[in-house]
Amino acid sequence: MPPPRAQAAIADHGMIGDLRTAALVARDGTIDWFCPARFDAPSVFGAIVDSERGGHWRIAPADEEPRVAQFYFPDSNVLTTRFMTTAGVVEIQDFMPVSEHERLVRRVSCVRGRMRLRSELCARFDYGRAAHRTRRNRDGVVLATDELKLTLFAEVALRTERGDVHAEIDVREGQSATFVLHVDDVADPDCHLGAAATAMFDDTVAYWRDWLAGSSYTGRWREMVNRSALTLKLLTYLPTGAIVAAPTAGLPEELGGERNWDYRYVWMRDAAFTVYALIRLGFTAEAKAFNAWTAERLADDAGGGKAGPLQVMYRIDGDPELREVRLDHLDGHRGSRPVRVGNDAARQLQLDIYGELIDSIYLYDKYGAPISHDTWMQLSGILDWLAEHWDEPDAGIWETRSESRRHTFSRLMCWVAFERMIRVARTRGLPADVVGWSRVRDEIYSQIVEEGYDENRAAFVGRLDDGRLDAALLLMPMVKFCSPAEPRFRSTLAAIESELVADTLVYRYDDAVSDGVAGDEGTFSMCSFWYVEALTRVGRLQDARLALEKMFTYANHLGLYAEQISATGEQRGNFPQAFTHFSLISAAYNLDRALGGGE
Repeated sequence: MPPPRAQAAIADHGMIGDLRTAALVARDGTIDWFCPARFDAPSVFGAIVDSERGGHWRIAPADEEPRVAQFYFPDSNVLTTRFMTTAGVVEIQDFMPVSEHERLVRRVSCVRGRMRLRSELCARFDYGRAAHRTRRNRDGVVLATDELKLTLFAEVALRTERGDVHAEIDVREGQSATFVLHVDDVADPDCHLGAAATAMFDDTVAYWRDWLAGSSYTGRWREMVNRSALTLKLLTYLPTGAIVAAPTAGLPEELGGERNWDYRYVWMRDAAFTVYALIRLGFTAEAKAFNAWTAERLADDAGGGKAGPLQVMYRIDGDPELREVRLDHLDGHRGSRPVRVGNDAARQLQLDIYGELIDSIYLYDKYGAPISHDTWMQLSGILDWLAEHWDEPDAGIWETRSESRRHTFSRLMCWVAFERMIRVARTRGLPADVVGWSRVRDEIYSQIVEEGYDENRAAFVGRLDDGRLDAALLLMPMVKFCSPAEPRFRSTLAAIESELVADTLVYRYDDAVSDGVAGDEGTFSMCSFWYVEALTRVGRLQDARLALEKMFTYANHLGLYAEQISATGEQRGNFPQAFTHFSLISAAYNLDRALGGGE
């Protein structure tokens, strides 16, 4: 086994994918994360969580430390890494064609001079827990366990050593060498190399450009919005319409800490917000696919038990089993242990998910296609359950692992659920207990205003039984609970600015709030973009514009964001994060419109 290299920082990566899974490519040309076949499968390359045991695929200059740059091929998810040395300039084009045949393609092209490079593929199956066999397959190499086979083809000679695959690459100006890693045992390299590889590149670029051409956004921040849209699209699972929260597991919210969760699943909340952002940009096909996936979950109905008729999250195929497991053999990202896969938060009661889900369906009914009778009846059943349970303590939007509490935001989104269902019923003339729903809606409203507002603090607070702030309440005017001119909201915004905002970066809650997990966390990027949107809504447009531009400086070199930003400006948490990118889209869209950008 080669000696481990220093782990690349979370932000020092780009993402490629094929709408089934994704891979992270570091700036030094190393694929540090890849789960073949589907987002939530065990990793084969996982160096981002363990340099030695995780596995990686590195292509890098052999003779000289290069200057490195990375960019996306314009309007696409094809990633280019450029190595520049005194001898020459080489580019690696990394991409995954969107097709039923999963392939990870790496094209090494010399654009000036000459360069010698080395390829080092060290696969570590099942998160580094499973040994594999290596054998020749015509011109390729097959790496296999009983559960999974990978075939590597290349336009250069391949050699194997202790289960790893190595190659020497010597290219002059105008020359190239292609590597294709196929998920399966494939016999014919001619289907993947040479002209076939060029065709795959052209088709992949065309796919992404054709998709992005469907965006209706032409505003001031088009580059950042387009990159966020492309990122959200990469996080969709084409076979089912599911949308994952992030493609990674175990990346820390605090270096050296234990807040290391697995985000490769479908959070009902995250996916619903993502649908909102994509609909804003004119993409309704993704909303249609996700609503079809959701309809299957509604039909599965967990029985209306204490945890509710829907789980907080599911696997991409709808499987509700997400038992959390610690991978104690992995060192974690820069010593952050434990690395967890699975997520026990799936069994929590989080009442806000019903508001976010129903709001996304309401928007699709408005801008996409009318809601079906079956879906309407299923949602009506959920509302009947919610009418009985909305006032219960729950884990809240932030999934606290301490005792359940009476969260104000959970009640806010329950209000949204009833309010949107009433709107749809009245607009479409659908059968509904509008009188009963209206009564519950108004009861929730009264409780939020009377118990969720702390007169001493002059602010809406995160829990009905304490006076601590919660940045999620920045959404109040955005979900139309109150006017941006409402004095109670304006004073809440002022309190959040005073206590949770640090130079436009926003903490999601007071550091004295116990969430049941040891350690600290950084600012929450989604909340920072919600802050921009709140400033927009109250008419502080120049403050909002400055805050948005400052937030853009925290993106990585490719315009990607993780979940959180530390006090030193480093990105923390799983990467890239759908939550952050859809809130960026919403903030930029609404600020541009307020500044005179039109719809």
